[in-house]
Amino acid sequence: MTRPITAGFDGSQESLAALAWAAREAVRRDRPLRVVHAWRVQPQEALGAGITGDADSQAEWVHGAVTEAVGTIAERHPDLEVTTDVVEGAVVDTLVAAAAGAELLVLGSRGHGPIVGFLLGSVGQQVIAEATRPVVLVRAGDQPSVEAAGREVVVGQQGDPEDSADALRFAFETAAARGATVRVVRAWTLPPVFAYSPGSLKLLDEAGGLEPYEKKSLAAAVRPWRERFPDVPVEEHVEMGSAGQVLLSVAGTAQLMVVGRRAHRTAVGARIGSVAHGMLHHADCPVAVVPHG
Repeated sequence: MTRPITAGFDGSQESLAALAWAAREAVRRDRPLRVVHAWRVQPQEALGAGITGDADSQAEWVHGAVTEAVGTIAERHPDLEVTTDVVEGAVVDTLVAAAAGAELLVLGSRGHGPIVGFLLGSVGQQVIAEATRPVVLVRAGDQPSVEAAGREVVVGQQGDPEDSADALRFAFETAAARGATVRVVRAWTLPPVFAYSPGSLKLLDEAGGLEPYEKKSLAAAVRPWRERFPDVPVEEHVEMGSAGQVLLSVAGTAQLMVVGRRAHRTAVGARIGSVAHGMLHHADCPVAVVPHG
């Protein structure tokens, strides 16, 4: 079964941008587009002008908003296969389930609106934290011209090669579909003295120091993806600093930022990690969060 590119739609300008981004990506990857809208009946005081409080009227308004948005996409991409699902129910559960069957899930980075604003507060982060497939966050100002301008797909790499394999795979696949360069970024900091062991000291000595060691580690992580995608240009970027700071320093030349995510569960729920959190809040380009494993 061909997995679709799935877009969560909530009627906001951000979700319209996400829908447009998802449609372009579906065309590039030759996949169908699925549009998912999750909503719940709202009390009259929470509604905007022209929307009445009864369930039937709200449902009619929601279906009309989805139909209008999908109609615009169909005009832009007449050969794209598009399906829609309007679901009355829990938003996070609906989107997480939609992501499970998707190639990737695309959401607006912020949401607002009387009935359909489901990405307020931590809801979007909950979806990212629980989704088992990549989730892409798109801001309202996103434009297709950025993709056509030759900007890079930037991806963060850390740890051993397998630690970032899923994020690297996603970045290279996306760059191959777009004819873009991949910039693989590895940030490093001076470790505390007690972190050194005889084994690590030997490796550092053989590499010629900390920075050469980090460069060799990055090259080893990237090598299998260079071999798998020989036509994708690659820039290997090693810089001293925190991962979040270094990634943001190159975000201005990116058409897409890709970061990995490990599941972090605490007493108050799942967390997406500080690097992904920082990119989602501060990077102007779309950000793809790819779950590890």
